[in-house]
Amino acid sequence: METIFSPRSVSPRFNIKGSSTKTVLSPSWQSKSNSLNCTKPITSSLRKNLSLSLKSSLPASTSWFTHAQQGLAALAISLALNFSPLWHSGNALASEFDVLNEGPPKESYVFDDAGVLSRVTKSDLKQLLSDLESRKNFRINFITVRKLTSKADAFEYADQVLERWYPSVEEGNNKGIVVLVTSQKEGAITGGPAFIQAVGENVLDATVSENLPVLATDEKYNEALYSSAKRLVAAIDGLPDPGGPKFEDNKRESNFKSREETEEKRGQFTLVVGGLLVIAFVVPMAQYYAYVSKK
Repeated sequence: METIFSPRSVSPRFNIKGSSTKTVLSPSWQSKSNSLNCTKPITSSLRKNLSLSLKSSLPASTSWFTHAQQGLAALAISLALNFSPLWHSGNALASEFDVLNEGPPKESYVFDDAGVLSRVTKSDLKQLLSDLESRKNFRINFITVRKLTSKADAFEYADQVLERWYPSVEEGNNKGIVVLVTSQKEGAITGGPAFIQAVGENVLDATVSENLPVLATDEKYNEALYSSAKRLVAAIDGLPDPGGPKFEDNKRESNFKSREETEEKRGQFTLVVGGLLVIAFVVPMAQYYAYVSKK
């Protein structure tokens, strides 16, 4: 014997709350609910149930997508650190701040932060400058950097290096600093009072305006520093100034045609185009005339 439930007894089973679990309906309950005309509350409850299921699945997909993004970001950082050339070369991580902190080189006279000098140039500079220091008691240090971020130009940075390496006037009196900035293709020379007096203002200005920038522009960094060293040493020894390179005015041939050549080419072009037009119109007309005349 079937028991017929009233709508009041059926509707509470479909009243779904946010904190309650899902209610699965059997086919018998669905048929009974249809026979009792409870379609409206059933549809409403099913929509609520569907929206709740979507909301519950959305945080899971969002969380999965977030974890995927974090994993890809970590992988990209790992690859960048592993394959970056700056990570494996210790000298490439140096900067103008490392030059200031490490102080003057003890075994040589060169601090090649930019990594542009060859071993031969370093050896030649060491031999030339060590001989000068042993004879005249003047020490000149050469520094190469890629770019400057702490100072406006090479002169300010050279003065900063001199003050940091030789804090007192007595320590820096007979010291000289030569700086070459490879990215800016410029250089600077500074030093203590005794060094400036021994070299002279004229040689200092000429070396800064000729040897360093001219050769650095052509990326001849080895020649730029070694020629500057020879010029400074000659000035301290009282020898004639060997001079420096000059800017060469490279006169390149222009790719533009002259007026006469343009007029000549224009006349030839006109003749060629006119001939093609005549052929394009006259030949078909002549063929058509010959075809008509045969008829």
